[in-house]
Amino acid sequence: MYAMILDEKRNFQWKELPDPVRKEGEVLIQVEAAAVNRADLMQKDGCYSSPPDWPQWCGLECAGRILETGQNSRFQKGDKVCALLGGGGYSRIVAVPEGMVLPIPRGLSMVEASAIPEVWSTVYLNMMQEAGGIRKGDVVFVQAGASGVGLACIQLVKFYGGTVITTVSGEEKAQAVKKAGADIVVNYKKESLEAVLEKNPPDIALDCVAGKGMGECFRHMKFCGRWIMIASMAGGPTQIDLEQVWRKRLKLIGSTLRSRTSEEKARILAALEKELFPAFSAGKLSTNVFATFPIREVEKAHGELRNSRNIGKVVLTLV
Repeated sequence: MYAMILDEKRNFQWKELPDPVRKEGEVLIQVEAAAVNRADLMQKDGCYSSPPDWPQWCGLECAGRILETGQNSRFQKGDKVCALLGGGGYSRIVAVPEGMVLPIPRGLSMVEASAIPEVWSTVYLNMMQEAGGIRKGDVVFVQAGASGVGLACIQLVKFYGGTVITTVSGEEKAQAVKKAGADIVVNYKKESLEAVLEKNPPDIALDCVAGKGMGECFRHMKFCGRWIMIASMAGGPTQIDLEQVWRKRLKLIGSTLRSRTSEEKARILAALEKELFPAFSAGKLSTNVFATFPIREVEKAHGELRNSRNIGKVVLTLV
């Protein structure tokens, strides 16, 4: 098979490799589409390696067709599936624990389905498990609303009856997040986020930005608020008033998906399939694909994310 590996200088190289060998409990997938995530950019830059038991090249989610299964599998050769990966999605064939593989929701293309596993697992994990679920009327603050995770989170919150505050960097992205259902949109280049949160205290926050201003915003959470950190794109250091934490019984929660075990990921995916896949098939939820690129144009695809041009997901195609 061929894969888009990283060479010794961390440059992409389309290289022929031995086909992966399926282990007990795994399936082999012929990959047709692989979505791009910011974690891929970090891996390309040498600061976010795959877990040891996964291929050491990029790709956290994919869609394709089953090539091979074990006995008593719920899948058959040729089935259309999408999968959550620890790495290795930028390749023709990938071996995946069966619990991390899902049937493609009815009506979705391979490209659309490839944009589900990583982003929607991240959002489901953090909103429904780490935050304890979304109640009707909850106010949820979502950083970077026009990102893949941001647009998914906005939809999920609205699906469960919540109100969304989100940040964007410009008017085009503001229109996109409003279309997705955002109630209050903050252009952080022109407006004071802290002032908006002071007037509209959140119950839950999903933060991939962090940075110096995070502590000032954190103090505006409602009583028993939950602030969930999934990245720190603006830097790690900030200052938090700890008296606010105990007086308001606030929770600051650190969360990642990639480092969790295959068993943990399988449970998240099973819940996702049961609770949200019917909504994808009914057109009530969208995967928000922004652009597609052939796998050999991976640098261009990464460039869309590096320069924050994307509104939603960027997907690589392998057919």
